Amino acid sequence: MLPRPVRTLPADLAAVFVFVALTNIAVLAPILRETPLRIPLGLIFVLFIPGYAFIAALFPEAGESPLSDESENNTTTSSESDSTWESETEWGTDTASSGAADEADTGRLWERGFRRSGIDGIERVALSFGLSIAITPLLGLVLNFTPWGIRLVPVMITVSLFTALTTAVAAVRRWNLPADERFRVPYKSWYAAGRAELFEPDDRADAVLNVLLVASVVLAVGTVSFAILVPPEGEQFSAVYILTEDDDDELVADNYPTEFTQGESAEIVLGVDNDEHRTVEYTVILVEQNVTQVGNETVVEEQRELERFEPQLAHNETWHHQHNIEPTMTGEDIRLVWLLYSDAVPDEISTATTDNYAHLWVAVEE
Repeated sequence: MLPRPVRTLPADLAAVFVFVALTNIAVLAPILRETPLRIPLGLIFVLFIPGYAFIAALFPEAGESPLSDESENNTTTSSESDSTWESETEWGTDTASSGAADEADTGRLWERGFRRSGIDGIERVALSFGLSIAITPLLGLVLNFTPWGIRLVPVMITVSLFTALTTAVAAVRRWNLPADERFRVPYKSWYAAGRAELFEPDDRADAVLNVLLVASVVLAVGTVSFAILVPPEGEQFSAVYILTEDDDDELVADNYPTEFTQGESAEIVLGVDNDEHRTVEYTVILVEQNVTQVGNETVVEEQRELERFEPQLAHNETWHHQHNIEPTMTGEDIRLVWLLYSDAVPDEISTATTDNYAHLWVAVEE
């Protein structure tokens, strides 16, 4: 029931399409993107898949290792040399005929070297890693000069489109080659060799080594999985800050409103970050303070509460809230302070009872 191009798609290129789809789902889906699944998929997607698709498009034909060509050439040359030596011994061939034979052997070696095309599996894997490391930053550099910028969704879409297009080109180029010249990943031979090595050992020593190998692989996979699924808790902290919107509706830490007339308001964006490794019920209290400077100490002469916010944030969650600020006090040195409290609010509301606060100096005229 599938179209012929899908049915005849090479297995490795089909795996590339499936992996791209799985990575996009794991990274962009609302529920799955919060799970550790996107970490291993994202690493393989960035460091290997684009380069493999690009190499597949450049080299659709099967290739042999240079070592196998060299050993085959050495075997051929050795047999031909032995034949020539036997011929010379038996028939007394002169030096001129021996030189002609050497020239013929050299010509055949050069012909075999130039006839070799494609790259072998080891070269494909190495080039795939190297090109992926080069391709992904280049795509990011191109995105940097577009309105979308270097963000998660544009990067995922760009790398996915590049990989899909190069994979399609690779499929078309393979279809245009004769069947015996196309590159294929030898899955069946690998499976047969691995099965024979694991379940049909030559002696008891090989069987013990196979058991140790499987145990080592299981231990390594288990250790990496545990490290991904249960990461160590780092530093625990919360953060509060204020932002404004620029002409492109981007949030920036700049161009704050600092001059007011009494009764006038201005928009500002309040931000809170939770990195406490737990869900926290925050309370943000906006106060205005009339302060004076006594030596090196700032003394609060008067304080008024303007507004409260009570966001509840999960670990690694960010909260942005746009609101209006309208100072009621007048003076040249009015301080607006956003005080952040976790779980409970103390009786005394001030910068001395919390380590997390943001402030803004404004001048308010009557």
